[in-house]
Amino acid sequence: MSNALLNLLPNTPTATVKPPVDPATLTYRELERGPFWQKIPAYREVDEKQFLDHTWQAKHTITNTAKLLRAVEGLVSPAFIADAEEGFKRAPMSVRVSPYLLSLIDWEDPYSDPLRIQFVPVASRLLPDHPKLDLDSLHEQQDAPVPGLTHRYVDKALFLPLDTCPVYCRFCTRSYAIGLDTEGVEKVHLRANDERWKRAYEYIASRPELEDIVISGGDAYQLRAQQLEEIGMTLLAMPHVRRMRFATKGPAVMPMKILTDDAWTDALTRVVEKGRQLHKEVVLHTHFNHPREITGITQDAMNKLMERGVTVRNQSVLQRRVNDTPEQMTLLVKRLGHVNVHPYYVYVHDLVKGVEDLRTTLDTALYIEKHVRGATAGFNTPIFVVDAPGGGGKRDAHSYEYYDRESGISVYTAPAVKQGLFLYYDPLDQLSDTMRRRWADPAEHEVMIRLAIAKAREHVR
Repeated sequence: MSNALLNLLPNTPTATVKPPVDPATLTYRELERGPFWQKIPAYREVDEKQFLDHTWQAKHTITNTAKLLRAVEGLVSPAFIADAEEGFKRAPMSVRVSPYLLSLIDWEDPYSDPLRIQFVPVASRLLPDHPKLDLDSLHEQQDAPVPGLTHRYVDKALFLPLDTCPVYCRFCTRSYAIGLDTEGVEKVHLRANDERWKRAYEYIASRPELEDIVISGGDAYQLRAQQLEEIGMTLLAMPHVRRMRFATKGPAVMPMKILTDDAWTDALTRVVEKGRQLHKEVVLHTHFNHPREITGITQDAMNKLMERGVTVRNQSVLQRRVNDTPEQMTLLVKRLGHVNVHPYYVYVHDLVKGVEDLRTTLDTALYIEKHVRGATAGFNTPIFVVDAPGGGGKRDAHSYEYYDRESGISVYTAPAVKQGLFLYYDPLDQLSDTMRRRWADPAEHEVMIRLAIAKAREHVR
């Protein structure tokens, strides 16, 4: 072809080579190791073998306010201690903090620390509840045919075999049942009980549509090895049960259990292997919210599970001042992938009482998701969801029928789960002064809600 003809062809784009990445973008690979716990006076003489012993962690887990505040005395001001004491008096969750978790908190700046924010309430930062908040906003008890078993989705059930966890999170959506009674909340107790478990098994066996069972609580970490295996094997023996998930906060707050509680880890492994023999899926679902929760100990624990063929997925909760920026969420997602934990969901914070300071707007979730998507592989990119108040189930945050950013009302439908409209409400302090005044007037509530519902119905199909 002549040069003259070549000149008539469209310009062929030349390949571009991406410039070298800034090393700062690879910090997700940098995991804390070494005796970081020794900066806490109470653990200064604790060596690695002792700190990694799950029985030592359980024995020294702090379960009352006085012990917690004594452990950090000298690291924080008397004013902070007084603030936290008052915070716990007003909190819906009781105290339970592991030495591992306590050691990861930056006590030089406790007010700003994202781990402290999740587990230690301070009264000075609490906000009034939105008038539409509820202690059981997801209506799990209303969808429970037997105590401790929620059957909402057609083919899935949530089994709550017990009501304790290795730590208690401020933002727990199950604060109506988990942990001890508090000054403000008398709990619905779901203690481990053979008779209650039997009723749950009988219900699951009687419903051939149930293929997917989530074992949560409480927390599967708190099950004895024998109990975990009993639950797993009982459910696997039901022909129609095809998938099972053991849900636990444990790897984020006490990863050493996987490394040193051989009986528990072996029991989980046996259930996973039995499931594989039966061509059924058994996985572990866990709950990291901030990249600093992932340490070298975490990596060692996740490596052990990977070697045993255990798939681990993560479900985060979007929280203000914890992970509510694209930078923090991207770092969390990348670090999870680095330790072979699949980021699965990011929940827009549920409408539970006592933690309004942690909730974000729906708009924040949409903004962060846009920036996270594309930062890593699609299968390692979480779906941002709203667990629709009233029992509508998990809805993709983008799938609202209507969202009024002024009033903070978003409206969802869940045609495959439950008929009706399901409303989520942004936190009041994130709205304009005008809107806050309207929400302060009960007569205005129904006016705003009716308008949002009318607008939503224009889009429902």
